[in-house]
Amino acid sequence: MKQNIALNFSLLLLLAACGNSVSDTPAGPQPAVKVVVEKVKIADAVYNDEYPGNINALNQVDLRPQVSGFISAINFKDGQRVKKGQLLYSIDAQLYAANYQQAVANSSVQQANLVRAQKDADRYHELDKKDAVAKQLVDNADAALEVSKKQYDAAKANIAAVATNVRYTKVFAPFNGVIGISQVKPGTAVTAGQTILNTISSDNDVAVDFNVDQKEIFHFSDLLKQKDVHDSTFTIAFGSDVYANPGRISFLDRAVDPQTGTIKTRLIFPNKDQRLRAGMNVTVRVKNNTSTKSLIIPYKAITEQLGEYFVYMPGDSNKVSQQKVVFGKQIGNDVIIKNGLKEGDSVVVQGVQNLKEGTVIQSVSAAPAMIVDSSKKQVPGTGKK
Repeated sequence: MKQNIALNFSLLLLLAACGNSVSDTPAGPQPAVKVVVEKVKIADAVYNDEYPGNINALNQVDLRPQVSGFISAINFKDGQRVKKGQLLYSIDAQLYAANYQQAVANSSVQQANLVRAQKDADRYHELDKKDAVAKQLVDNADAALEVSKKQYDAAKANIAAVATNVRYTKVFAPFNGVIGISQVKPGTAVTAGQTILNTISSDNDVAVDFNVDQKEIFHFSDLLKQKDVHDSTFTIAFGSDVYANPGRISFLDRAVDPQTGTIKTRLIFPNKDQRLRAGMNVTVRVKNNTSTKSLIIPYKAITEQLGEYFVYMPGDSNKVSQQKVVFGKQIGNDVIIKNGLKEGDSVVVQGVQNLKEGTVIQSVSAAPAMIVDSSKKQVPGTGKK
C-alpha cells in the first residue's frame, strides 16, 4: 500500500515538471519587426549656426553736467532725434556770468598794475644809467614788474576758466542720434559730473554683439579678412522673424574670456528704418557656406542610451545591429552625421522603438500617416476604424 502511494506521488511530480517545461517552451520563431530603411544621403549641407546676441548702439553716452546749478530750460522732446551741436539743456548761468564779469574786472586791474610797474622799472633803469639811484631800488622795481606780469597772467587764466564754466551751462548733443527720456525737470538741482541728465545714442547703424567659442576663432578671423562679406552670411532673427538687412562682421575682441572660453564678436547692421533698438535680444545666424559634402539622415533614426547616440543598421539574416554615431547640426527633420556612418550605409528610420540588438526586421515602404479618431484609436490612411 505504501509503495503504491509513493509511486503515485512520483508520477504526479513528473507530470507537473513536464507541464512546466511545455509552458516555458516558445511557441515558435518571433515574427519580424516591420521597419522602414533608408540609405544615408550625401548632400551639400547649407545651414545657419545660431548664437544668442544683443543689440548695442555704436555710440552711446550718458549726459552729465560739467557745472553745478539748477536746470533752467530743456530744449528737446523725449525720444527726439537730435543733431550734433543742438542745445539740449540750460543751467542757470547768473552766478557764472557774475564770476566772469568779476574776472574781467580783476584782469583790467592787474593790467593797469603791470603798466605802472613797467613804467617804474623803466624810470629806475634810466636813473641807474646816470648812477643817480641806488642799485637796490632798481632791483626792487624789476621784481615788482615780474610780480605784476605773473598776476596779470593769472587774471587772464581765471577769465578763461570762468568763461568755460559759462559755456558749460549749456549742454549740447555730442553727435547725431536719438535722445531718451529726461531724468531731470526744469528747476532740478544738478551736480557737476554726477547727475545723469539723459542718454543719447546713435541709431543709423547698430552693433550686434555675441560670444563664440574659442575653437571658432580661426573661422571668424577668416570671415573678418573677407572685407566684401556683405551678403546673407550674417543675419539676425526675432523668433521666427528674420531681419531683412544682412550685416557685416566688424571685429573680434582683443582676448578670450578665461572664465567662459569665449570671445566677443561684433557685427554691424544698417538701421535706416530704426526698427532695431539698443538692448534688444536677438538670435545671430551665421551661414555655413562651406561646399563640403555631408552625410545626412533623418533625425528620428537616432536613439539615445546613457548619453550616447545610436542608429540601427540592417545586417546579415535581416538582423539589426546598433551603430554609435556622432551627429552635428540639425537641418529641418534631418541631421548631419559627423562620425559612425559612411556613404552607402543604410539605417532604420521608422520603427526603431521596437528594436534591440539582433532583432529580425522586415523592410517595408513608409507607412501612411497615422490619424487619431474620436475614440483615440490610431488607424492608418483615411481615419476609418
